[in-house]
Amino acid sequence: MQLVPVADTQLAVLQQGEGPPVLLVHGFPLDHSMWKYQIEHLARTHRVIAPDLRGLGQSPVAGSPVTMERFADDLALLLEALGVQQPVLYLGLSMGGYIAWEMLRRHRQRLRGLVLCDTKAQADTPEAAQARRQMAETILRQGMQPLEQAMRQKLWAPHSTTRRDEDLEHVQQVIARTNPRGAAAALLGMAQRADATELLPRIDLPVLVVCGEQDVLSPPEQMEAMARAIPGAHFALIPQAGHMAPLENPAEVNARLDRFVQSLDN
Repeated sequence: MQLVPVADTQLAVLQQGEGPPVLLVHGFPLDHSMWKYQIEHLARTHRVIAPDLRGLGQSPVAGSPVTMERFADDLALLLEALGVQQPVLYLGLSMGGYIAWEMLRRHRQRLRGLVLCDTKAQADTPEAAQARRQMAETILRQGMQPLEQAMRQKLWAPHSTTRRDEDLEHVQQVIARTNPRGAAAALLGMAQRADATELLPRIDLPVLVVCGEQDVLSPPEQMEAMARAIPGAHFALIPQAGHMAPLENPAEVNARLDRFVQSLDN
C-alpha cells in the first residue's frame, strides 16, 4: 500500500490492475481488506483503488468527528491525487454506502455507477445516534474490545457454508487493531449523517443494490425497498450471507458484479 497526501492527512491505498477505475469503499470499523475477493476479481479487467478511510486501517487519525461529507471529500481528493480522470464505478458497503450519498451530492461528476452493499439511506434514529455516541465514549475509555464484541454477532450470517473461518478471524483482528480515536470519530460522524431517502428518486446513475439474505443490520426488505426507489436499480439478494456479503459469499457477489459491469459497458 502507498500513503497518499489528502487534505490534512494521508490515506493508505491499494491499487491493482489496469482499465476503467473502480473505487472500493469499506465499511465500519474495517479496512480495504474486506474487499479482498473483489480486488482480485476486478483487477483482471479494471484499475482497482481500495483505500483505508481516514482513521481506519493504515490511514492516520485526523480530526473528530469525521463526517460522511469529509470522507467523501477525501475520496474525491484521492482520485485527483492519483490522476484518475475517468468517472469511477463506486462500491460501498455499510458506511461506504453512507459515504456514497455524499459522493452523489458533492462529487457526482466523479461517478460512473454505484454498487451499494448492505447499507441504508435513512439517517439514524435518535436512539441509534445516541448508542453510537455512547460506544464512541466507551472505546475511547476501554479500547476496541467492546466494539469488537458488539460487532461479532451482527456482521455475519449465523449459518453460512460459504464463509471461510479465516475471513471471520481476519475481520475481528482488523477491528481489534483499529485506533479507538479513529473508530470514535467515524461513529460520531455516522450519528450525525443526513437522511438520503429524498435523494433516491433523483439518482441518474446505474445502480446495483446488494444485500445478504441474513443481514440483520440492513435487512433485505429495507434494501429492496431502497432499490425500488432508485430509477432502474437492480437488486441482488445474496444467499448464505449476512452484512458482510462480499466476504461471506464472494462467488455470488462477483457474479452479480460481472453482470452489472457488462451492462455498464454495453
